Amino acid sequence: MSLKFVALAISVTKTIGLLGGMSWESTESYYRLINEGIKQDLGGLHSAKILLHSFDFEEKHNIKVIIPGDADRKIIHDVIYNELCLGDIGAESRAHAAVRMAVGK
Repeated sequence: MSLKFVALAISVTKTIGLLGGMSWESTESYYRLINEGIKQDLGGLHSAKILLHSFDFEEKHNIKVIIPGDADRKIIHDVIYNELCLGDIGAESRAHAAVRMAVGK
C-alpha cells in the first residue's frame, strides 16, 4: 500500500493513529509523507488528523511475546490476507479474535 493511498484514505476518514518509536527519524518520515499527500490532494493549509504515540524502548513495557501454533498462524494469515487487506473482516473472524482475547491466548 503506497503512502499516496494512505493519504487519500486519511483525507476521506477522520483521524489516523500512528505508532512511532522504533526511531524518531522513521516516524518523522511517515508523518511528513502522509501530510505531503494530504496537501497534494486537498491543497491549501490542510494536514492529516493524526494521533501519534511514540514508544521509548529504553522503558520496560511488559510486552509478552506470544507465538501462535500452526492452526492459529493459518487463521491469522487468512484473516490478514483474505479479509483485512481487502477491507472486509468477517463476523466469524471477529468472534474468533474476541474469544481468543477474552481467554488470553
